[in-house]
Parts: sequence; structure tokens; C-alpha cells
Amino acid sequence: MKISFSPSIYEHAASLIGMTPWEVSRDMKLLCKAHYKAYELYNHSPIVVGIDIYNLEAEAYGCVVQRPDGHGIPAITNGIFKSIDETMTIKPFNPNTDGRIRMVIGSGIQLAKEFPDADVRIPVSGPFSISASLMGFDNLLESIAYIPVQVCDFLKRLVDGQVRMCQAVVDAGLDVAFFESAAAPPLLSPKYFHDVELPALKETMERVAEVVGHPVPCIIGGNTEPILDDILSTGTGFIICPAEADQGKFMQKFGERTDVKVRINMSPHIVANGSKDAIIAEIDRILALARRRPNMLLGTGAVPYETPPENILLIKEYASR
Repeated sequence: MKISFSPSIYEHAASLIGMTPWEVSRDMKLLCKAHYKAYELYNHSPIVVGIDIYNLEAEAYGCVVQRPDGHGIPAITNGIFKSIDETMTIKPFNPNTDGRIRMVIGSGIQLAKEFPDADVRIPVSGPFSISASLMGFDNLLESIAYIPVQVCDFLKRLVDGQVRMCQAVVDAGLDVAFFESAAAPPLLSPKYFHDVELPALKETMERVAEVVGHPVPCIIGGNTEPILDDILSTGTGFIICPAEADQGKFMQKFGERTDVKVRINMSPHIVANGSKDAIIAEIDRILALARRRPNMLLGTGAVPYETPPENILLIKEYASR
């Protein structure tokens, strides 16, 4: 059985040109070169232009991205707000001047010119993922426990910035990929996902869909089976079945729907370190989960930096049989 293969190439692209994720994430020429090399090698879809895909918006708001050691992924370790009250001052960022957003969009424009048949997308974060960087996880989760209504309002105040960013992406002739993995259990309970996160997430998805002209993929990693119905209620047309979830229960709950595509992710450990036999067995496991449904894809999650390219090529070749 054939299945379309859609690997998630972010920091791994940097390894293909012998550079660190930090170096590539800060330089437009290197970012283009890395993703050019990745597409030339894997011919994957979509090309998501980025390395540290969850940092863009928070950095545009004023957070500092820390340079990691070696081949680590750049991260934001300190928020700029200590309380929900402080967030009342937040204003939408300007995607044309703030942070690296203009550089990433510019890289996307160049890649689209080089590969006119490719699906080039700019990563866009959901409100919870942004707020976790702006406040820090511990601070944000404590606020949810004591003042959930105020946190929900804070998340909604972030929507305008995301809509502006998506408009800039569309104006550049590109599309978006939407990510919100920080909101998944066990980081956030299903109850708080429904009560605090979902209102802002639905508003974001609906308004972004209006801007881009179609339902937006909603990529949420983690144990998402308990919140699958809420994710589908956003109107998305594309979700993932993460490796961290009980994938059997997830697909049973999803049922036989054909209006939403599902990318079933392989174990990242097997993708990066598995033997040929282990990789093939993992693909066969996912094919059994897909059960010949017409709207299934084979995915990897974020391909680790150190993954041997021959592993990705093996997956692509075996999936296409």
C-alpha cells in the first residue's frame, strides 16, 4: 500500500549544509540554502521555512532567543511578562519590522521562486504557544489555575498579531502552517484546553482561514487523543496523529472522516536512530493504522538534527511502493 510521505524538516535542514541551527536561523542566505538542500534531497511537501519555528512571534514581541550550545535548537528561556496584568500593555507586532519574520518570509519568497511547484509555507504559532514564551510555562500554568478567564482573554489579545502576520504571508504569495503543540496534554489538561485555550484557538483558526482562503492545518503534538474533538471543532482541514498519543485510540476516535487529512507520525527515535528493519516495521505499523483511508499521510514529527539522510530516503522509498 502506498502512502504519501510528509517529513517535517526544520533544524535538520541546517545539518545538511554543515551548519548549526542557530547559524541558519539568523541568516537569510543560510536559511534559503538549508531548505534548498533539503528539498533538493527529499522533494518533500510542504517546505516549512524555519528552524526554531515557535520563537518567531514571541521574539517579535520582545523576547530574547538564547543561543544554544552545539547543535541545540534556539529557545526562549525568559518571558517578558510576570503577570496577566502586565500583558494588558501588549500590542500586535509589525511583521514587516519586528523580529525575524520579514527575513523568514523573504526566504520563503526565494524558495518559491527556486521551486515554483513546491508548497512553501511560513510557520505560524497558536496563542498558547506564544503566551508560554511571553510568560514562561510555570507562570502561565499557575495563572490558568487561579485566573483562567483572564488568561483566556490574554490569549484572545494575541489573535490580531497572528492575523497580521498571516496577511503579510499571503501578500508575499505564500501560505501558512499553523502550530500549537504547547497546548497539548499533559502540559495543559483537556479541561483547560477546552475552557481556556479553545476559544482563542478557534478565533485564530477562523480568522486566519479567512485571510488565506482555506481551512488551516492545525499541528498539535503531544497526547492529543483526549482533545481530538476540540481540535476538529476549529474547522481545520489537516491534523496530525502524534507519536506521543495512543495512536490506536486516536484513529478509532477519528473514525472514517474524509473531510480532514491526518498525518500519522512515526516515532522520532526510530526515524533518527532506527535500523532499516526497525524503520520498515514502524512504517508497516502506521500503514495498519491508516487502513487504506484516502486522506492519510505518513509523517515524522520534527526530524532531529542528527538524522542520517539515508533514513529519510528509505522511508520515502518504502512508503511509495
